[in-house]
Amino acid sequence: MKRTTRNIGGDTPGITYALEVLTFKGSDKTAPGAYLQAALHGEEFPGVAAIHFLVPMLEAAEKAGNLAGNITIVPMANPIGAAQWLNGQPMGRFDFFSRTNFNRDHSALDNFDTTKLPALNAPVSAAKRLKAELLRLSLPHEIILDLHCDFESEQYMYIHAAFWPGMKDLASAIGCKAVLTWDGNADLAFEEAAARPALALKPGLSRRAVTTIEFKGLVDVSAEKGMADAKGLYDFLVHRGVVRGKSKVKPDDFKGPVTPLENVEMVKMPLGGMVFYHVRTGEAVKKGAKLATIVPKPGDPSSDLTVTAPQSGYILTRREFRFLPGGDDLLKLLGSKPSVTAKPGSLEA
Repeated sequence: MKRTTRNIGGDTPGITYALEVLTFKGSDKTAPGAYLQAALHGEEFPGVAAIHFLVPMLEAAEKAGNLAGNITIVPMANPIGAAQWLNGQPMGRFDFFSRTNFNRDHSALDNFDTTKLPALNAPVSAAKRLKAELLRLSLPHEIILDLHCDFESEQYMYIHAAFWPGMKDLASAIGCKAVLTWDGNADLAFEEAAARPALALKPGLSRRAVTTIEFKGLVDVSAEKGMADAKGLYDFLVHRGVVRGKSKVKPDDFKGPVTPLENVEMVKMPLGGMVFYHVRTGEAVKKGAKLATIVPKPGDPSSDLTVTAPQSGYILTRREFRFLPGGDDLLKLLGSKPSVTAKPGSLEA
């Protein structure tokens, strides 16, 4: 394994961000390559934990001569966001400079030529240079895995509809409880930017895998879960031929819902207040089921408001806070029909 650092100059003098990159050289030029990155949202660490335990597994495979394809790993893909703290709280989802989500507005390429992407020293913002470098690092690989997490959540992943059911093996390997499919656009999230050249050229999609993996929730960071997720990722790399070995993956073990984005109910706060949830993630609910009680006036139960399920479905996520403003996201419910509030693009800002 080779460990290198890309230095990204900040938006003001005297500031530099270090992007660490790990590369493994495979021995078979015909084998698929894999790219993994974590913490593009600077406060999301379940994927970082998985990589922490995956790297030693890959080093052992390398030592044993079992690396077939090239592998590139960026353990913490957003040193800019990781450094953004305010009043003791991490603020790594949005770039302070542009107020843009770090997982939006990546470059839209129609092919694999990255020569026109901004260089590390280009006269554009640090965030744009970082996004360009991540795309440059990822596109030479057939498998591109962007590791994230949600707030409170089951394990799930996003994929372009063209990759399904070909990526059922990944869903099974990492223990996904659900898969969300998209078509059209996803506000140029990293996944969309990374998938776009392959989708434009079409041939060989069965060999490719491009996805955003949500490794449960923000607080689901532990040695036990990190090791389990690492084993799932490693088994997938074996199954796809990036690492030599006997595959343990059974694609048909995945039994969860496969839901188009337009069928996801982004249940909102009807008004600001304290939240009492009545459902947990992973539960199936019927239309009209009580999801949460909102308390806008503590001490006045007559003001409480009940939020109910707009359709039957599966509770995928909840918010991590128990006090939220009106109009904010409360939970994701996976339905069987399009949501009346569905909109083009990504589910969240």
